[in-house]
Amino acid sequence: MTADSPELAALNRVLTAHADELMAIRGVVGVAVGLLDDGKSPCLKVLVEALTPELQAHLPRTLDGHPVVVEETGTIRPLDGR
Repeated sequence: MTADSPELAALNRVLTAHADELMAIRGVVGVAVGLLDDGKSPCLKVLVEALTPELQAHLPRTLDGHPVVVEETGTIRPLDGR
């Protein structure tokens, strides 16, 4: 997949359409376009501070036909002065 591929453009549209609703879920700290574990297949990533069964139950497995991968990241904070 290249940076200008139709598949990446489609994923970015889906991400844009759903970012606000995903970020409104308590515990979600970010959303992104990423790759599945195979390193080749694109997916949507939902980054969470701590993955709990309750949070997992609120997160989609797919969005508009695209796989969603949940990644536990811990707290994400901006770097000071950078």
